[in-house]
Amino acid sequence: MKHVVITGGAGFLGSHLCEKFIREGYKVTCIDNFVTGTPENISHLIPLEQFHLIRHDVTEFIYVKGDVDYVLHFASPASPIDYLRLPIQTLKVGSLGTHKVLGMALAKKARFLLASTSEVYGDPLIHPQPESYWGNVNPIGQRGVYDEAKRFSEAMTMAYHQYHGLETRIVRIFNTYGPRMRIKDGRAIPAFVSQALTHEPVTVFGDGSQTRSVCYVDDLVNGIYSLLLSNESEPVNIGNPDELSMLQLAQEIIELTKSRSEIVFKDLPADDPKVRQPDISKAREILNWSPQVDRKQGLASTIEYFKKALELV
Repeated sequence: MKHVVITGGAGFLGSHLCEKFIREGYKVTCIDNFVTGTPENISHLIPLEQFHLIRHDVTEFIYVKGDVDYVLHFASPASPIDYLRLPIQTLKVGSLGTHKVLGMALAKKARFLLASTSEVYGDPLIHPQPESYWGNVNPIGQRGVYDEAKRFSEAMTMAYHQYHGLETRIVRIFNTYGPRMRIKDGRAIPAFVSQALTHEPVTVFGDGSQTRSVCYVDDLVNGIYSLLLSNESEPVNIGNPDELSMLQLAQEIIELTKSRSEIVFKDLPADDPKVRQPDISKAREILNWSPQVDRKQGLASTIEYFKKALELV
């Protein structure tokens, strides 16, 4: 039985990855300090013999017993509400944490996969965004703590690949949604769904014309799994290229929830990207991957999850 270590494994994406690898027959070690992850996300996995939880801060020395085949580094605050509240911790997990996790992967001779982000592109001047684009990031802006942490993580990962010969993979994750997102996550879909379900005003920033491309979590996890098992060492975009405006997304969610909510507009946050759309040509060609879940189908599943989370059922 192959062994995979997933840092941040109790988070939104990490917990879905833990499930994926268990379904595929792996032994899974989840490392999390529960700063933004929650025990509830993995509570159903804890009784399983092939699942092991280590409560630990990955910016400190990491010890994992036995052989390890794969290491996935997903530990990091990932939503604006978290990394604005935890700016130093965000920078530390992207720098010290990535260094520690890479060191562990090297010691175990394990293949390493870094969870990077579309935020490395900043407020892009090229649209859609291919992996060859170097980005337009404000390093001293509020969002810089996350953007630059991930850009540094990518540089560190490639340094280990080139200097030490470590097998590495880098996934640039675009906006993802689905069950286990936190209600007060600070991102658009949890905010819109929770507001619509409780018939509160749905808050849209700016005039709502800024765009995102949202990918259902199951599609994303399948893309990450394919990338891990591929031979591609340079970054690969994984996301859904079906672009829509935030106003359109809010209207869709109000319709799907049959909500009485009205839309209200608030000032656009500083450095908020105006557009976001992945060029997934590389993922299609190398991984034979593309998203399969229709947005309305994915949103319906997400809405059902939030109904239970809000105790509306």
